[in-house]
Amino acid sequence: MIQVLFVCLGNICRSPMAQGIFDRQVKQAQLSHQLGCDSAGTAAYHIGSLADPRTLEALHKHGIELSHHARQVSPIDAHRFDYLVAMDQTNFEHLKKISSNGKAKILKMRHFDAIALDTDVTDPYYGEQADFEQVYELLTRSIYQFILMLKETHQLDEN
Repeated sequence: MIQVLFVCLGNICRSPMAQGIFDRQVKQAQLSHQLGCDSAGTAAYHIGSLADPRTLEALHKHGIELSHHARQVSPIDAHRFDYLVAMDQTNFEHLKKISSNGKAKILKMRHFDAIALDTDVTDPYYGEQADFEQVYELLTRSIYQFILMLKETHQLDEN
C-alpha cells in the first residue's frame, strides 16, 4: 500500500483537511486498498488537539467527517511513508532536514494545483471561514491531480 503523509505547521488546519479530502477521493476512486494517508505538523503546538473547528466545518459542509488528533512529524515518518506532502516552503524545508535517510519522496502540495498562483497553501488559521473554504477548494483540486499522478506512477487500478 502506498502511504502519504500530509504536513503543515500545527496539524490542525491544512494537513488534516488534506487528509479528509484525500480519504474521500481515494474511496470514490475505489483505491482504498492501495492508498492510505495520515497527517502531521512540524511544530508541537497542538499535539493531541482536535482539528480546528473551522476545518471541521469546511469538511462537513462538503460531506466529509474527520476524526483527528494532531501529532508532530518525526524522522521515522520518512521510513513509514512513501510520500511526505508539505503545505508550504517552510514545511518542505523542515521535512528535508528530518528525512535525509528515509525512503519518502518529499513534495509540495501546490505542485499539483492546476491554477497554482502561489507555491504555498496559505495557512488559514488567523483568517475567517471563507479562508478555510478557499483552502478546501485548492486542496480538492491539488489532491485530485496528486491521486492521478499516484495512479500513473504506481500503475494503480480500481480493483
